[in-house]
Amino acid sequence: MDESTTQVYGSVQALTQSSDTLFLLLGAIMVFLMHAGFAFLEVGTVRHKNQVNALVKILSDFGVSTIAYFFFGYWVAYGHSFFVDAPNLSAGNGYELVKFFFLLTFAAAIPAIVSGGIAERARFYPILVGTFFIVGLVYPLFEGMIWNGNFGLQAWFETTFGTGFHDFAGSVVVHGVGGWIALVAVIFLGMRNGRIRAGKHTNFAPSNIPFLALGAWILCVGWFGFNVMSAQSINGISGLVAMNSLMAMAGGILAAMVLGKNDPGFIHNGPLAGLVAVCAGSDLMHPIGALVTGVVAAAVFVWLFTFMQNKTKIDDVLGVWPLHGVCGAWGGVAAGIFGQTTLGGMGGVSLIVQTLGTLLGITIAVLGSILVYGTIHKLSGLRLSQEEEYNGADLSIHKISSTNED
Repeated sequence: MDESTTQVYGSVQALTQSSDTLFLLLGAIMVFLMHAGFAFLEVGTVRHKNQVNALVKILSDFGVSTIAYFFFGYWVAYGHSFFVDAPNLSAGNGYELVKFFFLLTFAAAIPAIVSGGIAERARFYPILVGTFFIVGLVYPLFEGMIWNGNFGLQAWFETTFGTGFHDFAGSVVVHGVGGWIALVAVIFLGMRNGRIRAGKHTNFAPSNIPFLALGAWILCVGWFGFNVMSAQSINGISGLVAMNSLMAMAGGILAAMVLGKNDPGFIHNGPLAGLVAVCAGSDLMHPIGALVTGVVAAAVFVWLFTFMQNKTKIDDVLGVWPLHGVCGAWGGVAAGIFGQTTLGGMGGVSLIVQTLGTLLGITIAVLGSILVYGTIHKLSGLRLSQEEEYNGADLSIHKISSTNED
């Protein structure tokens, strides 16, 4: 190879590296913006006296998640630490650093999901301690198994069943795990005061539908970074992922509109249910398969959230367990159904493996969260006092209200 050819090759390689770095950075920024969506979805759903807490909690969770993932979580999942000098860290246009940022936004989605379930009665600092251990250990344990081949799990799947567990953008790894972790935290906290009156369930109306809708819109837009940019390189980008995300979202909207009887809360959560479910197989499914996946996910969410709120003592404020936990699990299984070539998919996926991997993710999430939140519950308690809850988390924790009214 002569000198001019070498220079051209080097220039092309540098351009490719820098393009991939920029591509992933834009994806990280889009997913980071989704945390504002989580925040406003919660702000619009909780009562006025808990709106400040919703905003502060999710931003604080992100800060704690960054430290936990930087020092522990990323190492647990990928065996990579940052204890080297800056020249080594910035090699290859700093692609690995941007990859950390991108995957951090996924990891930090776990406490953002949990936040919606435990709203209005959770203590502040104990929950942040829980966030540290969830993001630093529990979540990356399963993340590393699926996305980095840790503990030989994927190799065993491939040897035994001919294919590994497929979760392109985190239906199970992120949403399923987050939703089942949230369920455990919700159960430890118990029901909000006032939910049972005269022996009957009472549901608190959303405080601000426009804020709720804004949160849903931000999440929907950011989700295309969440899904499409999970390719992590320009060369791997797929229009099929974008189309499938769009179709699942549309299916979720329409199903929630019909089954939710025009309720704005359901209509704005319906697309999120569809997007949660399509993450795993968005690179495999035919768009019609993605549409069906979104319809089923929204139907499951509407039915299960309604049942849970009116018939059980599981007080999941935003319905994050049915939305993320159950719809995420459905997404893992759906990838094994609609990813098959017989249904127009790309193939290379096994329904048995998808089911086993999904069940493993749920198991790790439940056991890990029982350990983390159960320990905190015993040592310091997770819940506000009855008086603090009555006054609201805004005044009790942050000493300020969301309005300037006397």
